[in-house]
Amino acid sequence: MEGFLSGKVAVVTGAGRGIGRAEAIALAQAGASVIVNDLGVELSGSGESQGPADEVVAEIIAQGGRAAANYESVADFAGAGRIVQQAIDTFGRLDILVNNAGILGPDTLDEHSPEEFNRVISIHLGGTFNTCKHAAPHMKAQNYGRIINTVSNAWNLPTGRVGYAAAKGGIVSLTWALAWELGQFGINVNAIAPFGSTRMLAPGLARETKMFQEGLISKERFYKTPVRPDPVYMTAGLLFLLTEEAAEISGCVIRAGGGKVSRFTHPDDSIAVWRDYEKDGPWEVDQLRQILPSTLFASSKKAPHL
Repeated sequence: MEGFLSGKVAVVTGAGRGIGRAEAIALAQAGASVIVNDLGVELSGSGESQGPADEVVAEIIAQGGRAAANYESVADFAGAGRIVQQAIDTFGRLDILVNNAGILGPDTLDEHSPEEFNRVISIHLGGTFNTCKHAAPHMKAQNYGRIINTVSNAWNLPTGRVGYAAAKGGIVSLTWALAWELGQFGINVNAIAPFGSTRMLAPGLARETKMFQEGLISKERFYKTPVRPDPVYMTAGLLFLLTEEAAEISGCVIRAGGGKVSRFTHPDDSIAVWRDYEKDGPWEVDQLRQILPSTLFASSKKAPHL
């Protein structure tokens, strides 16, 4: 295949199904050689199968592209290193890293044991760190690299799944930190919050529907995201971050899927109250009780109705 990514080499983790599959195929169609990594687990993280990765590789090759399968777990630091090394050994370099691998985990805090929480964190956040840690030296050496980390609107509009939401929020912060650190080496680091009709849709939609019916989330929140488009509709947003037009874009988080592409704002002070602490000393809590409800929190909503 010929395209604007011809000559580039990409690794896509969790690329055997859904969003990752669409990303791997889109990268190959744009000309990149792709390592298709997938452990082949269920949504819960149980079981392993080489089938999903093999099927995506076969589809890419049938379309005239170049791809190879990898079955390592990103949660294993040494395994993440082998993913990156396979790209070097098979295709000679690594230009693009798309971190997509992940599991859902339990729903509520009550259902999260410490072990379940740590497992979700280790795959999403830990796995993203692991692959970035191994990929960065190769990208630094060639003074070029593009890292795209997968996050979720569960980070800014949660509906439970505390481990999943915490992991995605951690990846947002990791993305900003790495963008700052690696930019001097020609490496852009961004994040994408994709949406589409994947195997994660059914349990998530059922849960949000129940919460909506129980009045735990608002109508605006429930209908905020189109949930049924094919994952292919999010790939243009991913590819844009790899174009020359995006050469100066780093540390950003975009939302993509269906007909929508948007950009999240960076968390920042939105409103503040000030006091001359050197002259008047620190705030007293009784003063804040008088001031803050009508200033910082004038338009706040209770969490269940976000």
